[in-house]
Amino acid sequence: MSARPEPSLSAPTAPVSRLGLYDTWWTVAAAALGVCLGLTACAWISLHLHVDDTLHTAALFVHLASLVLGFGAVLSADYHALLWLTGRCTLTDAMAGTSRLHVPIWAGLAGLVASGALLQPDLGSALTRTKLALVLALTLNGLQAGLLTRRMRARRDGTVPPRLLLWGAGTALVSQVCWWGAVVIGFRNSQG
Repeated sequence: MSARPEPSLSAPTAPVSRLGLYDTWWTVAAAALGVCLGLTACAWISLHLHVDDTLHTAALFVHLASLVLGFGAVLSADYHALLWLTGRCTLTDAMAGTSRLHVPIWAGLAGLVASGALLQPDLGSALTRTKLALVLALTLNGLQAGLLTRRMRARRDGTVPPRLLLWGAGTALVSQVCWWGAVVIGFRNSQG
């Protein structure tokens, strides 16, 4: 039998520093490129996939459930921001409440995109193309919001400079316009 050398317990290993999604604008830009490719792939799939009535019905259910999940979480996150802005909670409390909503927001958005590809959207329609542009803008807005969240969390004293307040207000406005615009267009498309 050969003896394996024992690992040295005295020499600490240096922690490996990993680059996270929201560490730099470069990482967010790389994610944005991935999102653009993913949405393009979903549009291509929607053109080339034949969906029967059963799968269409299931996709519609997933689409609506994803809307409730994602948009509901967005509205809840915006409510936390309003509580902070009106002095009804601290910035730390608002950030804690909002941070719990990232997973349902992204899961809802991913479910909307995936199920939307199975709903055979009419990509020749100007309304549908507008909806797709809103979904892209919404997703890119969500990615840059991660950087905003990171900078807001760094404000340990609870004060937020006007620049970050404007950035947050712009992010919330874009989010609301994109979500509501996509919902209205989806409703209009379902009527025709």
